[in-house]
Amino acid sequence: MAGVGRLAYHRSGPADPGGHILATQTTAFSAEIRRFLDADPPRFATIATLSQDGSPHQAVVWYLTTDDGVVINSLEGRAWPTNLRRDPRLSFVVEDGYEYVALRGKVELIEDQDRAQADIAAMCRRHHTPEHAEDMIERLFRPQQRVSFVLRPESVSTHGQIG
Repeated sequence: MAGVGRLAYHRSGPADPGGHILATQTTAFSAEIRRFLDADPPRFATIATLSQDGSPHQAVVWYLTTDDGVVINSLEGRAWPTNLRRDPRLSFVVEDGYEYVALRGKVELIEDQDRAQADIAAMCRRHHTPEHAEDMIERLFRPQQRVSFVLRPESVSTHGQIG
């Protein structure tokens, strides 16, 4: 324990000599962070938006990485896209046990259906076998109105052996 009531792994900084894994914070979207987010098998993200009454709303989502952030996608009409249209602030976390990447910032809305359909198709192909993905894309996603959001993070936090 690093101090009264505060565990070492809750402080910012690199791993200490005792083997604890510590958190770091940056504004950079590094190749190492991208590798963590692009892991195979793919991981899921937990996002948090603000409801109209100010309460947090969380959802688990698929995502894609870009050169400087991430893309998320949804069926129109769900709570979290509605929240982001009203207030574009987003918290985004991907974890793997004691390692995680947390991004925060404002999203850019992408309403173009061709782009939104391409995004959900790419996400589906990451998470499913080719045959199953193509079936889902044609049967489930193509008939839907989809929307994408791009997050170029203003804050990037990591925990574990990610830096």
